[in-house]
Amino acid sequence: MLRATRSARQCGWAPLNCHDAPVSAEERLGTAGVARRPVGAAESQRASRMWWDADAEDYLAEHGRDIGDADFVWCPEGLREADAHLLGDVTGARVLEVGCGSAPCSRWLARAGARPVALDLSGAMLRHAAQLGAATGTPVPLVQAGAERLPFADGSFDVACSAFGAVPFVAEPEQVMREVARVLRSGGRWVFAVNHPMRWMFSDDPGPDGLTVQQSYFDRTPYLEVDGAGRATYVEHHRTLGDRVRDLVAAGLLLDDIVEPEWPEGRETVWGQWSPLRGALFPGTAIFVCHKP
Repeated sequence: MLRATRSARQCGWAPLNCHDAPVSAEERLGTAGVARRPVGAAESQRASRMWWDADAEDYLAEHGRDIGDADFVWCPEGLREADAHLLGDVTGARVLEVGCGSAPCSRWLARAGARPVALDLSGAMLRHAAQLGAATGTPVPLVQAGAERLPFADGSFDVACSAFGAVPFVAEPEQVMREVARVLRSGGRWVFAVNHPMRWMFSDDPGPDGLTVQQSYFDRTPYLEVDGAGRATYVEHHRTLGDRVRDLVAAGLLLDDIVEPEWPEGRETVWGQWSPLRGALFPGTAIFVCHKP
């Protein structure tokens, strides 16, 4: 599922008006400010679980129509799997969706003939996934777990995918790559979409102010929001393009392609930092297409 990144204040695909909600996730979690410091795996996972449990209702109310009930949208540029075919022929394939959110991608996969399993850290998101599965008549198996320790046997899946889910929010993305490689069969494909790494340099502003570099591309200090006691309530981790490739190679995966979707002509959508202005000048999304030899 397409997920917010850098919590709309900095660099991500999330509603800019989240504080206008009657009780926002920030209020529920006691978010008091922004910080920049190292964050370990346990703190990062705890923050992500709390954030998505608190924000699930508002996020889906704001963006449910955009992501659909049973659609596979890779990115804010509007690239759909039905058109891109990045996963190949999924008919009969056992597919793991990592960071599924409310699982519209998995429901699309089920309708396309696949046998998906949808995994997410957030219980609240998975409750919505179950409700939407029942409402659409396309229920899919749901598993609550973190992406760094997948609760599946070696070689369990033919394909794994993630559309802005999990990868930007974990402190150890290299572990995610190793785990995905472990649960894929030989020849299995792994495709995941994240914010294009260069977007880390810019503020989350879809207008002219978002065209000015604000920080170093090479600064890997995570972005986080904290409560009054300094505990993380939201965390996002940055990796460069080279980091992503090295993590894949170290996991024993082969990189087949990096897709950088161009902003479609005539698309006027503004969502978080994504806009026609910025989309015409530099990429907003990187989709890594790889396979296990």
